[in-house]
Amino acid sequence: MKKLIKRIVENQLEKRNLMVQWMTPKEKVRQFIEKLHPLQTNFELMRIGPNNDGGYLVPNDLKDIQACFSPGVDKVSGFEEWCLNNGMKIFLADKSVDNVNLDIPKEQYSFIKKFIGCTKNEDFITLDEWVETTGFKNNNNTDLLLQMDIEGGEYDTIINTSDSLMKQFRIIVIEFHSLDKLWNPHFFHFAEIVFNKLLQTHFCVHIHPNNWSGIETRLGIEIPKVAEFTFIRKDRVSSISKAKTFPHKLDFDNTSNAHIALPMCWYKN
Repeated sequence: MKKLIKRIVENQLEKRNLMVQWMTPKEKVRQFIEKLHPLQTNFELMRIGPNNDGGYLVPNDLKDIQACFSPGVDKVSGFEEWCLNNGMKIFLADKSVDNVNLDIPKEQYSFIKKFIGCTKNEDFITLDEWVETTGFKNNNNTDLLLQMDIEGGEYDTIINTSDSLMKQFRIIVIEFHSLDKLWNPHFFHFAEIVFNKLLQTHFCVHIHPNNWSGIETRLGIEIPKVAEFTFIRKDRVSSISKAKTFPHKLDFDNTSNAHIALPMCWYKN
């Protein structure tokens, strides 16, 4: 009996050691989060869209942005309508829907029935190829806005986007999914490349967890499973400091689920 118990204990310890070996080290996850601590800039945040899902906080630096590109069509399009009403052309894309929920003439917006991703075929188109079809790509002195919610496709889309197009987006708003998988070393490696690419040219200025999903806590670190991130291009910013108050006064829950706030480890050392 003692030998059996010893064997069981040894097996459990071996499994635990294997789990630790195949888990992203805590310090790496902590450093990843620290790089994304939101910054307060010389631009105050404002809300575009409804006071629930589909509304986002962006820096009040929208003057002269020529167009909004919005992959992922939701049931509400208040964000895109605001952009249209404030002088931007709007471009939408989504293979999963046939029509856009916009109560405006079709000639006032552009919609393609395709997913945005890392390849081009009958179902997909890359972000570069999509913007190029509109005539805005590499258009000197033309700033754009990107608002993307494509249910996990944001990672391969960003990693495949050219540096030149990234620099054209003055403001970027992306809902990132599956952040709790950062503990998986393979996913962590991929996600780190994506966020490092964004941080080359842009500052993170806001994070809002989507309360449709919850928060996972592991090794004392709280990670929202889904969160909306807002970025502004670095050349637009003249002053920065750490943002310290979350949720922001303009933040609202996405759904009627229980409220969740951005965990303190995402904005305090």
